[in-house]
Amino acid sequence: MSPAKRILLLDTGNEWGGGTNSMFELLKRIDRRRFAITCCFYKDYRQGEAGRRLSEELAAIDIPLILLPPRRQPLSAKLAKEIVRALLWWSSRLKKRALLGIDMAWRIKPRVAALLEILQPDRFDLLYLNNQPSSNLEGYLAGEAAALPVVQHCRIEPTLQAAEAATVNRLATRIICVSQGVADVLAARQIAESRLCVVHNAIDSQAALPPPVVLSPPVADVVIGTVGQLTARKGVMHLLQAVAALAAEELKVTCLILGEGPQRGELEAAASRLGIANRVRFLGFQKAPLAWVQALDIGVLCSRKEGLPRTVLEAMLAGKPVVGSDVTGTRELIVHDETGLLYPYGDIPALTSALRRLIADPQLRRTMGEEGRRRVVDGFSIDAYVAGVSRVLEEAGS
Repeated sequence: MSPAKRILLLDTGNEWGGGTNSMFELLKRIDRRRFAITCCFYKDYRQGEAGRRLSEELAAIDIPLILLPPRRQPLSAKLAKEIVRALLWWSSRLKKRALLGIDMAWRIKPRVAALLEILQPDRFDLLYLNNQPSSNLEGYLAGEAAALPVVQHCRIEPTLQAAEAATVNRLATRIICVSQGVADVLAARQIAESRLCVVHNAIDSQAALPPPVVLSPPVADVVIGTVGQLTARKGVMHLLQAVAALAAEELKVTCLILGEGPQRGELEAAASRLGIANRVRFLGFQKAPLAWVQALDIGVLCSRKEGLPRTVLEAMLAGKPVVGSDVTGTRELIVHDETGLLYPYGDIPALTSALRRLIADPQLRRTMGEEGRRRVVDGFSIDAYVAGVSRVLEEAGS
């Protein structure tokens, strides 16, 4: 057997999210005889406020970790950005290009130098980037300087400037897209389609589901809920507005919100302002979210953009109908009127209407939940996910 391909996995993120969970699903199952992976992260973040650190989770599966502490933005860079924003307010394109130039000078190029110290000659065979192209530019440039093939795993709908797209086209060997929608967005940004490969995110449908959490105090209401980071992108504020509209109609509904993030305080204040604090439970990060998902009647995801959201996969695996915003990734999982309901992102009346329909029809909830579970089991196998990524890593640079 050939020696294992030596891979450096670079992730520039600073918080635990669905992409981190999907990365671990791969690392736990990938064939160590074929791939010897070392991870490089900028921050040893926790899984939630009290969960284990990244380093602890990687040590538990015997994956080495290299930490490159994040660089603090100097005052000169901050001032330069403010000047650029003031002078180039009239041209979004020129403003973005100038801001990228500032980032290149103070952050990206020094990061390239640090990465090259890790990518010593003959230490690695492949650089594997985990996030999206615009947040991995230092990886592309370091890979080029080290003469290594670069594989990008794009886990969310990307945003790319023309200069960034040119870098990706020049240097990416392959780009693994977690959904067809992500691939379509990259193609629309002029990324060569020959470099794009769709490998859907997946979930282990063979693992036993945990028993549902028993809510305390118990409720007789229909229970809806969402799981994810509490950031503006996730649209949880829209969900609170919909719950307020349902409450105004005197519909009995309780809303569970699982997750932590910078928007939590704002969301809690909004629940009070909307008069629904007694109907909404902020549960923070939960180590076993599926136990809480099992307690739901309806799953909800209101995001502005996604890649292929694990939270929808988890809700469907648990046999729950899902109401989701009609955005990249989510629309590939939810079959409208079969496994759940799609609505236009940001359309609060449409979101409210979708929830109202499912609240009023228990049989429809059961039918959609059963169809959703069948769809996940049949179409989003964890084995297919691992095999697809492994095939790309094997072929890259061969």
